Amino acid sequence: MKKSSGILMHISSLSSPGGIGTLGQEAYDFADFLQASGMQIWQVLPIGPTGYGESPYQSSSVFAGNPLLISCERLREEGLLNFEDNEACRPDNPETVPFDAVRESKTRLLRKCFAQSRESLQSQVDLFVKENDWVWDFALFTAVKAHFGGTMWSQWPDADIRLRKAAAVRAYAEKLKEEIAYHIFCQFLFRRQWFALKKYCNEKGIRLFGDMPIYVAEDSADTWTHPEIFQLDKNRIPKRVAGVPPDYFSEDGQLWGNPLYRWTYLRFRKYDWWVARMKGMAALYDMIRIDHFIGFANYYSVAHGATNARNGRWIIGPGKALFRRLRKEVPEIQIIAEDLGMANDRVHRLLDWCGYPGMKVLTFGFDSDEKNIHYIGNYTANCVAYTGTHDNDTTLGWAEKADPKALKFAMDTLHFSTVSEAPEAFIQALFSCPCDTVIVPMQDVLGLGGYARMNFPGTTGNNWGWRMKDGALTQELSMKLYLLNRKSGRL
Repeated sequence: MKKSSGILMHISSLSSPGGIGTLGQEAYDFADFLQASGMQIWQVLPIGPTGYGESPYQSSSVFAGNPLLISCERLREEGLLNFEDNEACRPDNPETVPFDAVRESKTRLLRKCFAQSRESLQSQVDLFVKENDWVWDFALFTAVKAHFGGTMWSQWPDADIRLRKAAAVRAYAEKLKEEIAYHIFCQFLFRRQWFALKKYCNEKGIRLFGDMPIYVAEDSADTWTHPEIFQLDKNRIPKRVAGVPPDYFSEDGQLWGNPLYRWTYLRFRKYDWWVARMKGMAALYDMIRIDHFIGFANYYSVAHGATNARNGRWIIGPGKALFRRLRKEVPEIQIIAEDLGMANDRVHRLLDWCGYPGMKVLTFGFDSDEKNIHYIGNYTANCVAYTGTHDNDTTLGWAEKADPKALKFAMDTLHFSTVSEAPEAFIQALFSCPCDTVIVPMQDVLGLGGYARMNFPGTTGNNWGWRMKDGALTQELSMKLYLLNRKSGRL
């Protein structure tokens, strides 16, 4: 396999106008930067509507796109939306996303676009609905949720619509038909802009690398529409939920709260929901990272209502049967397995059988000794190696806070002498490693400190908001990365 490289940069982190990165011109400029830098991969975080705490890993749909990422400027260029620049969000701090202000201004502009261009685009929207059987249910879910003031669906006061009784579905479909049409319209706009960007990237030799959480959010159109595939009781409340035991990130573990799958029932149905999901991912991306791949071999089950994840239990997952089915139904998708955490023998056997690349994280490699699986001397070809991920500190932030022993180990191994040199040393080492694919978060490319960290696992508030400064994509930086790619044989 030819060696390659890429950058991890979420769409929301682009320096687009309006307070948040979008699928507009700045995304195309970033694709140009990647090509000029000799990069072949652009990795993004999940692109669905963000959920609790603005997390893209707690989305209201596994199929939908986030309307906040739609470029209103591009809609204006196409003659679909008329607005003045001062109608968009104008943040005080260009390096963070003010989500509430962005949501308010973007919703106002998208509703304006709906009013102005709905009629002219209706035939295209109708075709979109016909080709995407998930979108009507998602739009109904979103409209009903708004009707009940944003309350999560398992607490909707009308039990009939909560339980999706046919008469209630018909009644709310009629009552909220304009809202449903609006949400469908937004999904149409998102897909239109996404696939235009994907075409542009692919033509430049850039593969879009997506990220897919293994679990879905409890408060999602997926659980509401398909409750039978999740471990829910008769009132549609989860019986047991997902998480991970105490680990590197948290002494209490991580209590994610996502409903768990009824894998035996899914196997009976030949994993039809998973096949549909992966076909959707294959359309959106050229590569896909499955977050928490460990859960397919064995998953951690915690009683609903628990206050932490200390007292869960491990349950055997679907294993080879699921991936045998996916290989047959979705052979074109290139999967990367996020195998961080407690990867036991069962996980390793499943990975070996699937043949999917796992992950290595260089900043994890210096907290013990050379036996550490993330120590760079233990990297092999069939891995995707990172300096760090969205869930841990930037390399400079890590170096500034590292245990002195771990920092000295890194300095001796990677041959640097000051904390400020850490990002450069880590990137140089990463590109020289034997892994077929290496990915660097944009924050490390720019040498940014811990303030640019994307997420603190197990916390809410002040996450997912980092944005790149306008003008950061210089020709000098591009040439530096190009020479690094050429030197390391990754062009």
